[in-house]
Amino acid sequence: MFALPLIVRGGHAFLRLVQDLNRLDEVFRLIESLHDNPRISEQLVEGHRQTPHGARALQEKPRLGKIDLEALGRLPEGTFGHEYARFMRRHGLDPASLPVKPVEDDASFIEAHLRETHDLWHVVTGFEPDVAGELGLQAFYLAQFPNRVALAILSAGMMNTLIYGFEDSAARMTQIARGWTLGRRARPLFGTDWKQLWATPMTEVRAKLGLELKAVDVVTPEMIPQDVAREPVARA
Repeated sequence: MFALPLIVRGGHAFLRLVQDLNRLDEVFRLIESLHDNPRISEQLVEGHRQTPHGARALQEKPRLGKIDLEALGRLPEGTFGHEYARFMRRHGLDPASLPVKPVEDDASFIEAHLRETHDLWHVVTGFEPDVAGELGLQAFYLAQFPNRVALAILSAGMMNTLIYGFEDSAARMTQIARGWTLGRRARPLFGTDWKQLWATPMTEVRAKLGLELKAVDVVTPEMIPQDVAREPVARA
């Protein structure tokens, strides 16, 4: 059963997201309200345990650690680390702004791992950190492994599109379709020890993970009218 306080907390966060998808604080509240539910948490953990890569990740629990953007930016151009540093600087993002989540068990590792690697998934999948790109990445998450967090954020995104962002609907649906297709075709990204890949060329990283961006972009071509701008998303 779902505890009433968790439903209320999660419901409030969901409704605020529907009003404003830029509310990163509400995204975190929504995630925490879902992960604090024992049944949801156990289902998520068990789902990962049932796959070889998930079981290995839960056993090894790789953490990203402190990120030095200056050092990564000095890596050769085209490497994963260099491209990540450039992405973060271009969008004014700071990895140190995210609180480090302690890991006490498998469930807390899943939450911490997905939170601290979120921008890395953006880089390797090619999704921009705007509203359409964020929804596309959530579709990618959902295609990779069943999880209520991605489904909840996508649901809030669709409600926001219906009520407030209809003019951006083509861009958002294109990215959602791209994310689902790319996620179903790629190898599982969950549990990747990203820090071991900093000096690896981006092309090799994507090939290793089965991220066939060009092939998927042919399947889901850009369908956004030239006069429709994609709505940016504020990042904390």
